[in-house]
Amino acid sequence: MSGPPPPEAEVHDDADVVAQSLEQPELFARLYDRYAHDIHRYVTRRLGEGAADDITADTFLTAFRIRGRYDPTRDNARPWLYGIAGNLIGKQRRKEVRTLKALARTGHDPVAESWVEETESRVAAQAPLAGALAALPAGDRHVLLLVAWADLSYQEVAEALDIPIGTVRSRLSRARRKVRTSLGADPAFVPDTQEVI
Repeated sequence: MSGPPPPEAEVHDDADVVAQSLEQPELFARLYDRYAHDIHRYVTRRLGEGAADDITADTFLTAFRIRGRYDPTRDNARPWLYGIAGNLIGKQRRKEVRTLKALARTGHDPVAESWVEETESRVAAQAPLAGALAALPAGDRHVLLLVAWADLSYQEVAEALDIPIGTVRSRLSRARRKVRTSLGADPAFVPDTQEVI
């Protein structure tokens, strides 16, 4: 049995936590403490409260199992964890699309109601947006939601999905254009915002 985990000061970044957890598995709990809330919130937005607990738990279980393959040059494990969560979400993609289509029909978003005061205009605005999101190809939707709901940078999305940053930019641009068009905006008159890197 190993002794108590070393003080926080001895672990400098997420890569250190992962590396040291190979010898002291209990240290991996630090990643859970740092990121579980963010992963849970993101999964809740994508799949609903019912799936969020399971997907979040599976994300960290998977990460723990494959921690030996973690790239030690990445100081921040957040994109890696979002990538794992994204893969698990992908397995439930059909359910997600059905949920978004139901939201488009009803305008009822139980996640938004849990943290935003319900107003008729907000509920009415959600239905078209949900329909527009459901109509996006899965890759475009995933990039858009990682930027919008998980607040990841372009580089973090690229790391999470293991795709080039240029692909992130093109998918995000295409998704924004399609959503704007679906919502009735003329894309020619709406500037496409770019992240400053």
